[in-house]
Amino acid sequence: MKKKVALLVLIVFLIIIQFFHQEKNQSTELSAADITKVTNVPDDVLLVLKTACYDCHSNNTVYPWYNTIQPIAWWLNRHVVEGKQHLDFSDIGNYTAKKAKHKLDEVAEVLEKDEMPLFSYTIIHRNAKLNDAQKQLLINWAKNATVATLAN
Repeated sequence: MKKKVALLVLIVFLIIIQFFHQEKNQSTELSAADITKVTNVPDDVLLVLKTACYDCHSNNTVYPWYNTIQPIAWWLNRHVVEGKQHLDFSDIGNYTAKKAKHKLDEVAEVLEKDEMPLFSYTIIHRNAKLNDAQKQLLINWAKNATVATLAN
């Protein structure tokens, strides 16, 4: 009997949480501080960034169908919030020049160490798994890019 009650409570809880959603991380236009506005981003680099990085590191997350299911949506939202705290390509022009350069150096570093994109992300997003040429393309770009920041 206790197991049935516990199961019923769990089912009711799972139904109720379906009505609680966070604001989506999607903007309709690029800000003046977007990486594409403050530094040269070649098309091939931008394609890789959009495929492997932007969902968690910009204001332009492309949400999968399962983002409508709680608690999965909360978990995904936490990844996006944490990713943007570390690096936000949509806001990099508002960083100081020193911080922007440091962030790009970190991009190269995490790619060299195979720490990004996260394994948990590439399980579902197979096209985000970078091959050696794509990694090297991003590493070279990140090491050589200079950001014209809007910050003082």
